[in-house]
Amino acid sequence: MPHSPDDKKRAINRLRRIRGQAEALELAVEQGADCGALLQQIAALRGAATGLMAEVLESHLRETFLEAGRGPDQRRLADGGAAEIDGIMRIVRSYLK
Repeated sequence: MPHSPDDKKRAINRLRRIRGQAEALELAVEQGADCGALLQQIAALRGAATGLMAEVLESHLRETFLEAGRGPDQRRLADGGAAEIDGIMRIVRSYLK
């Protein structure tokens, strides 16, 4: 879950775009748009949702593994933890495409 004000604002903006895309898709179906146009809109909607999912996942990983090291139990991610999370997210994003 995005916690910083900037992250929340970015997530809300993405959600609003996704809602707009879903409403446009609904309208296109109601108006009988051709399948090619519908498929293009569906792909855009899916891409937007996938992008949001990747952002929330990355935020969760950073919060869980990097911020946890600042807690009372003093868990620490090995040196280069941020770089490791970047690498993991590159892999995850490639599978989400």
